[in-house]
Amino acid sequence: MSEGYTLLRRVSAFLNEAEMPPSLFGREAVRDPQFVFDLRRGRNPGRKVVTRADAYMQAWRNEHR
Repeated sequence: MSEGYTLLRRVSAFLNEAEMPPSLFGREAVRDPQFVFDLRRGRNPGRKVVTRADAYMQAWRNEHR
């Protein structure tokens, strides 16, 4: 399984949990409003981008608990 696919699964679950639009997530997490749409089209992000996306999701969860 590619890193992009596993990240997409985590991000999709997060978007449902946070009730957040994909473009907002992309803009805030990695400064790219097309990020989630690109993942859905098969984008395979680099390690830095994956780390930033995961950190954003964790920080959001910590703030909203």
